[in-house]
Amino acid sequence: MSVYPLLDTVNSPAELRLLERKQLPQLAQELREFLIESVSKTGGHLSSNLGTVELTIALHYVFNTPEDRLVWDVGHQTYAHKVLTGRRAGMARLRMLGGVSGFPRRDESPYDTFGTGHSSTSISAALGMAIGARDRGEQKHVVAVIGDGAMTAGMAFEALNNAGVADANLLVILNDNDMSISPPVGALNKYLARLFSGHAFNAARRAGEKVLGVSPSLLEFAKRTEEHLKGMVTPGTLFEEFGFNYIGPIDGHDLDSLVPTLRNIAELKGPQFLHVITKKGQGYKLAEADPVLYHGVSKFDHANGIQQGKGGRLSYTQIFGDWLCDMAGQDARLVAVTPAMKEGSGMVRFAEEFPQRFHDVGIAEQHALTFAAGLACEGIKPVVAIYSTFLQRAYDQLIHDIALQNLPVMLAIDRGGLVGADGATHNGAFDLSYLTCVPNMVVMAPADEHECRQMLTTAFLHDGPSAVRYPRGHGPGVPLQQELAALPLGKGEIRRSGSRIALLAFGSLLAPALEAGDMLNASVANMRFVKPLDHELVRELAFGHDLLVTIEENVVIGGAGAEVARSLEEQGLKTRLLRLGLPDRFTEHGDSGLLLAQLGLDAKGIAERVNRAILE
Repeated sequence: MSVYPLLDTVNSPAELRLLERKQLPQLAQELREFLIESVSKTGGHLSSNLGTVELTIALHYVFNTPEDRLVWDVGHQTYAHKVLTGRRAGMARLRMLGGVSGFPRRDESPYDTFGTGHSSTSISAALGMAIGARDRGEQKHVVAVIGDGAMTAGMAFEALNNAGVADANLLVILNDNDMSISPPVGALNKYLARLFSGHAFNAARRAGEKVLGVSPSLLEFAKRTEEHLKGMVTPGTLFEEFGFNYIGPIDGHDLDSLVPTLRNIAELKGPQFLHVITKKGQGYKLAEADPVLYHGVSKFDHANGIQQGKGGRLSYTQIFGDWLCDMAGQDARLVAVTPAMKEGSGMVRFAEEFPQRFHDVGIAEQHALTFAAGLACEGIKPVVAIYSTFLQRAYDQLIHDIALQNLPVMLAIDRGGLVGADGATHNGAFDLSYLTCVPNMVVMAPADEHECRQMLTTAFLHDGPSAVRYPRGHGPGVPLQQELAALPLGKGEIRRSGSRIALLAFGSLLAPALEAGDMLNASVANMRFVKPLDHELVRELAFGHDLLVTIEENVVIGGAGAEVARSLEEQGLKTRLLRLGLPDRFTEHGDSGLLLAQLGLDAKGIAERVNRAILE
């Protein structure tokens, strides 16, 4: 007998809609159990997905997807959506090379209407779809599902501001799992949700506007009275001011509330806002107790939960977190800033030890950088900890507010290079290119753990904008020295002496470059700095070798290799140059080691590509 008798019958939303409504709670239970079992075998995002099981079922049950558009914000809560849209078998290879993505992708399924991975984009995209459908004369529903964390970003409010006056049929669902100001969820709120979404309430409101329209003062008084009464019992006044009809809050795990409320809303015109309360990790006690730990997980024993490992090598993230505390202990000017990535960026200990010097600004990367610039103007030394992929969202602020004014803001850039299972939306593939072209920037890439600590110190002591870019995971295992020593600015080093060929490695690819150097009897340089580049070292290597090879875990276009090419040109050197790095395409999800080998950026691949270049 099947473990999932009802789930086995649902391979598409069309089959879901054939079920009786009273069967949906059982489907939710089976789906939640399947997700726990599946993710325990593959790893992935767990807490967020367990929190949206009922909401996902209700949306596909009420709306005619994929003709009706469903847009998920961030997309790390869409595993139930993937299972219900024909990808249940593919979940066995979730986030693996050639397998199902951990985020929505338009080329993976027609039900993934918009590719996501970064937060706070759903309302903008959904509004574009709603207006596009309206302009083509098509009658379809467009729904954006956004979390309360993603709602902290300015882009979400820009979209709300536009949507409220755009005359489009749009439903925004706030998936609220952490707002302490929300009122208790219960019978009263369920009643109010149905009332505000029902025909009677909206018909009465339209009739009242028509009757009172002859007296503008009475109409205005009635509107203000309605808004005041709704504001007293719901937290929707803000969204009403944006031009939305606010509905809720309702229990996001109560299908008997979700389904009729969504059906009522589907009959309404104009911008609608539904506020649902959910719980991260719902239905799995361990994840409910620690949703942060179970947010993104590796494989685990779902019966006993995640077993916390002890010992082992430190990750680059941990090295940064320890350095941050050590440097803060020596320099009272240090202040740390993060755009909602305290845990991911390794800042938990700092936040506990230096709470007055820690600023989590929410999912607001643009604000984070300009806020840091303001701190720097007052003699503070801000350290902004940010993922490479998220720094892309604050590029104007980096150029205009920091670099142009030559302010001493330090960027600690995590997840530089390939990140593995999270894939193209999270790869730090572009930072060396987009940072190096900015005047006044100092850009460093450590090759090992101890060098990372040295570079962090170098960047902090530099009187201008600086960036240290390090990869996800562990380094090669070089012992750390605890002193806070800086490196000579813009100076690399030769790590292996050979003949004819010189490999110029930047950051994380020094280790495979050294292995390839042994295979090729090549010289190997640890360049350390992308900007300022060590032009003297480039010149020395060019005079002593027939072929220079740059190696970087960044796109080749505009990256560190391009800086070496520029150096050769400006010095009038004609030495042949081969540039190795990430290709001019988006690299998919999968194991980072496998992907680097596939791209010819492991030791064997580097040696083979150099040998081919020699024969050409």
